[in-house]
Order: sequence, then structure tokens, then C-alpha cells
Amino acid sequence: MKTLFIPLDERPCNYIFPQLLVTHKTDVHICIPPIELLGHKKSPADTKKLSEFLISHVKDCDNLVLSIDMLLYGGLIPSRLHHLSEKEVNERLDIVHQIKNINPHIKIYAFHCIMRAPSYNSSEEEPDYYEDFGYALFRRKYLLDYQKRHGLSQEELLELKSIHIPRDIIDDYEWRRDFNTQMNLKVIDYLKNGDIDFLVIPQDDSSPYGYTSLSQKKVVDEVKKSHLEQQVMIYPGADEVSMSLFIRAYHEYYHLEPKVYPFYASVLGPTIVPKYEDRPMFESLKSHIRVCRAKMVDTPQEADLILAINSPGKIMQESFVDEVEKDISYTSYRNLLDFAYKIKDYLQAGYQVALCDSAYSNGGDYQLIEYLDHLNILDQLISYAGWNTNCNSLGTTLAQAFLGRNQKHLCYRIIEDVFYQTIVRKQIIDCDLIELGLSYYDFKDQQDIVENRILNQLQAYYDSLNMSHHYPVHIQRIWMPWKRMFEIGMEIEV
Repeated sequence: MKTLFIPLDERPCNYIFPQLLVTHKTDVHICIPPIELLGHKKSPADTKKLSEFLISHVKDCDNLVLSIDMLLYGGLIPSRLHHLSEKEVNERLDIVHQIKNINPHIKIYAFHCIMRAPSYNSSEEEPDYYEDFGYALFRRKYLLDYQKRHGLSQEELLELKSIHIPRDIIDDYEWRRDFNTQMNLKVIDYLKNGDIDFLVIPQDDSSPYGYTSLSQKKVVDEVKKSHLEQQVMIYPGADEVSMSLFIRAYHEYYHLEPKVYPFYASVLGPTIVPKYEDRPMFESLKSHIRVCRAKMVDTPQEADLILAINSPGKIMQESFVDEVEKDISYTSYRNLLDFAYKIKDYLQAGYQVALCDSAYSNGGDYQLIEYLDHLNILDQLISYAGWNTNCNSLGTTLAQAFLGRNQKHLCYRIIEDVFYQTIVRKQIIDCDLIELGLSYYDFKDQQDIVENRILNQLQAYYDSLNMSHHYPVHIQRIWMPWKRMFEIGMEIEV
């Protein structure tokens, strides 16, 4: 199978992770543009050259995984900043029709994000005014939506009246949101006429009220009106969607429909609404299994894959929260050691076990990794992910699990998701950056020093695992793709 692949942006999670999935597969080839074509953060990709790349490579490909945000706006961040005209984006979208004319047999699996509305002040990935008015923009619309649906208390009414945002800022922000939502609907037209075969409309950093919820409702209404529910999926996520669609393409190409049996670390796990998402964990799970062209089953005996989901006990916190601030429900509402024993039982019974580590947001559960490593079963997992959001982790671990064990990807995920996101990132921020006179977003001329310190700490943490004796890893390089502490790029040799 040969897949033409247009990622959401140039970050490792969108550019490198999908390629890592298939490093052990000889029957699969991903054809992806050179990274220099993909822009950089707020600087959009050259969409004309991307279109030329698509046209020149489409003839001999079996399917296409396509980020509409990259095609129309030049990437995820540019989709939140642009001032494009309807004529411009429609001309860019027409390339999808041209592709089908060139290769009528190609199957196109596309995704187009609902524009997010973060609940904090930061212009790092948003327009400049989000630095001062980000939370206010989010909160104002949240309260207005809540008021329309349920009414507001006197306290909430006073809060709403106290929010003051310049009208030109509201107009600019809402113009772009409305524009992008109209393009979400326009892409559905391409599905109707057969130019797109399957579509995902994910919600990045979603909320049950406010801008993202209102945009989602418009899209859901159109999908229902057009009776396209079997060809469109709408759920929380973003950076993992291309991997999920790649797996769907793989399963359809080889006529596969694997069966998944999930189990959670806590009794409330399926009902918990994770941070940065708008629905219970179990509802997102249904979408993530179905988007991969797989199905959920009720017993392990029916399953091709056991999916262990490390859920919080009652509420979700960030992975890097200080131990003294950790909510007691992580132990009172969850027996983590029992969860580890259950994983061991399934492995010893001969099952393939994938682990979705969603007890925390923005990093894995170090204690669980310690338990699994002490039980000498960590390296037996068919896949693992525990990064950023619950849905990021779900899509990533399922994608690798369906393609089979890949020891390099398993080691990569443990090093980045657990050791970097949960431990080393905080240590570097709290100690090294202060010592060097640097900040989260500004490494001055010392980025190589920061990267080397991260590398050395990550190497030491991995080498402390029992797993490292069976699978030694040499971390060859660390880099900061967007010159910030949030994510890293990594080259490893296993």
C-alpha cells in the first residue's frame, strides 16, 4: 500500500510520528512532502508548492491522508491567523477534485479541524490580541452559550457584564471563526459529491459550551441533514487524526476490521470528561475505535487487541502537578497496582495489550511505568502513548497497535511521553532555565545547551529501566521544533 500523506503541520507529532509507525512494515510506504514545504509555526506553508507535490505524486498512490487545514491555510496555526478570501481557499480546495480526475481510484481520507478557542491568555499559537483577551473571548462566549441553553445565575450575569473586549477584536476573531466553519461545511460538499471518501472533523481543545461547541453544532446538523453519519466523524482531537485515518486506509486496503476489548483503571474512568475535551472518555473511545475501521467487543475472548486505559480516579490533573497537590482520588478512586497486575494477566494469557495512558493530561503516569517495568512486562506492550490529551494518546496507541509491535516507537513514546513531558520538562523549567537566565519561550543563544541537558536526563531515566537491558536505547539528538519547552523532537537508536 502506498499512501500520499499531507500532515497538519511540521511538528514531530504530525510529521515524524506517522512515519515512525511504519518503520517495521515492508508492505506500506508513506509518501510525504519534504519538511521545508510545510512552513513553520505561524508562517504558513507554500500551498501552491504543496498542490504541485500532490499532483506530481498522486498517480501511483492507493490512498491519500489529507489535512485540509494544511491545504487551505498552510497549517494548523495559520488557520487561526489568516485573512484569506473565499475565492482563494476555494481555489486551493479544488485540488481535491483535480486529484480524483487524475487518479479516479484513489481513496481520500481527509480531516479539517474545528477552530479551537483556548481558555487562557496566550498569543503563542493565536492572534496577538489573545495575549490580553484570550480568556475573556473564551469566557464571554461560554457564558452567552450557557445562558441561551440553561440561563445564568446572578453571579454569572455579573461576570458576563464585567467582561470588556474591544469590538474590533471580537469582530476579527468571530469573522475568522465563521469563515473556518463555513469551510468545514464546504468540505462536506466534497464528501457528498464523492471527491472525498471519508472525513474527520476533529475539535482541538474543545469545550462543552462556547465557540467550539457552537461550531460543532452547525457541522453536526449539516452531517445529519445530508445523512452522512457513516462517512463523517466528529470528536475531540487533532494531532493524532492523521494516524487514525492512515490506519483506516490500511484496514480498508487489506479488508481488515480488528476487534478491541477495552478496560479502565478506575470504575469512574469511562465517565470522566478529560481536560481539554467535551465528552466522557468512553464516548471518545467509541469514535477512535470506529475511525480506525475497528470495532469494540464485550469480552477479551472475542478481541484481537486488549486496550488498557489508565484513567484518573475521579478528576484529571496535569502530569507534572506536584505530589502534594495531587488529588486524593488518584489513589482512593483508583487501584493502580491492580491495573498493572491485570495487564500482566492478559499478557501472560497471550493477548496483545496496548496501553492508553490518560490518567493525566500532558504526560504519562510515571508510577504505572515503574510498576510495569518492575513486573518485567513494560517491553511486552504492543504499543503505548500518554501525551498531551486523552484523544492524542488514544489515537496514537491504537494506530501502532493495529500495525503491530514496533519496539522503536514503544521506546520513543515512553521516553517522550513519560520522562520528558511528566518529569524532565518541569525539572528543566524549574532549575536549568533559571540557572541559565532563560525562559519557557526564549533560549537566547543557549538552545543547544538546553537540548543537551534534556538529552542527558532522558538518557539517564531510560537507562534506569529494567527494560533498557533488553532494549538499549541511544538518544542521538534532541531538538525544540518551535523553540519552546512544550514539545521536543528526538532521534533514537534502539
